[in-house]
Amino acid sequence: MVTVFGLGFVGLTTALGFAHLGYKVYGIDVDEERKNTLRHGELPFYEPYMDEVLTEHLDKNFFVTDDIKKAVSESEYIYYCVGTPYGKNGSANLEYLFSAIDMASNAVDDDKFRVMVIKSTVPPSTTAEKVYPYVKAKNKNFGVANNPEFLREGYCWKDFIEADRIVLGCNDEKSKEMLIKLYEPMNIPIKCVSHSTGEFIKYLSNTLLATLISYSNEMSQVADAIGGIEIGEAFKILHMDKRWNNCNMTSYVYPGCGYGGYCLPKDTCALYSQSEAKGFSPQILKNVINTNEKISRAIAEKIAKGLDNSAKIGILGLSFKPNSDDVRDTPAAKIIKELNALGYKNIYAYDPIANAEFKRRYPEINIEYKESAKAVSDSSDVIAIVTAWDEFKVFKHVKDKKIIDCRYML
Repeated sequence: MVTVFGLGFVGLTTALGFAHLGYKVYGIDVDEERKNTLRHGELPFYEPYMDEVLTEHLDKNFFVTDDIKKAVSESEYIYYCVGTPYGKNGSANLEYLFSAIDMASNAVDDDKFRVMVIKSTVPPSTTAEKVYPYVKAKNKNFGVANNPEFLREGYCWKDFIEADRIVLGCNDEKSKEMLIKLYEPMNIPIKCVSHSTGEFIKYLSNTLLATLISYSNEMSQVADAIGGIEIGEAFKILHMDKRWNNCNMTSYVYPGCGYGGYCLPKDTCALYSQSEAKGFSPQILKNVINTNEKISRAIAEKIAKGLDNSAKIGILGLSFKPNSDDVRDTPAAKIIKELNALGYKNIYAYDPIANAEFKRRYPEINIEYKESAKAVSDSSDVIAIVTAWDEFKVFKHVKDKKIIDCRYML
């Protein structure tokens, strides 16, 4: 049996994934609204296919519970999928992780061996130097491992069920054997490495993606400065290079509005902070972060070019990527704030599914929300496409309106 602490994108996908494999899974979360939503068979966020999986397994193999003692006592595997947000100087805040570890430790009154599995993203050396000694001081019958996730929002279920690889960071044979047994039915390559290697692989993946995005955005600014360059076409032809071995680089080596969402901003800052704390200042990573921070201002200036402060500006797309309602660290919020700072107050916005979530998360941003892209167009002097939703491709044929295609999708 499996207990999962944290039922966000990663935790819920993990819990339902194991339930789908036939295991009994308990889900625990501190957010009452989220738990109630799940108990009613509804997702607390938008994620394709997951609603069907939830309906299939809720109260059969997957149970949302408040009885931590019962869940932990019955389980051999305790998964931690809680948030590790920005801490001081961009470092990872481990407060929620240690709180969840305490909940499980305090619920155990037997000597059964259980493995605590850190699926939350934590900087390299965290498990070995902080989590492992902390857990062992509380209960020697716990094994400790990490199991980084490689999920893309909008594709969470597919990325779990059809994963490229499963990475297990272990330092004891019993935990390793148990985890291999847990994952064996998936028939996916399993790579067993040290605690710190497991953590590093996750950051290696995310910081590469962040670097590719920032590189692409900087090159688009170089092209703008030179002039006369068809930026979107240039990048599409770049993608044809056979040296990329037919891998799908198109989502990352392509200019846009910068990286956003929960993972890339947090993880690039956390790895930079961790490296500095260990005595090395990685300059490429530092500049990746700086490029991403500055791109919002550059885009806002591009949108505002030639406009007076009374101009009406339309923003199409509020989520950080299409097929998601996640607006955490979304470029749209940064661009709108930069436009406000430049003196533009008449801003109209629309997203196919993220209007309500954006309004909830950014109450300080004063914009007028519209119910369609057409309503934004009718109200605005200039339109900026900020998220590459397919429905915005119709603006390729709009000739009577100034369109700023920040995603080079038209």
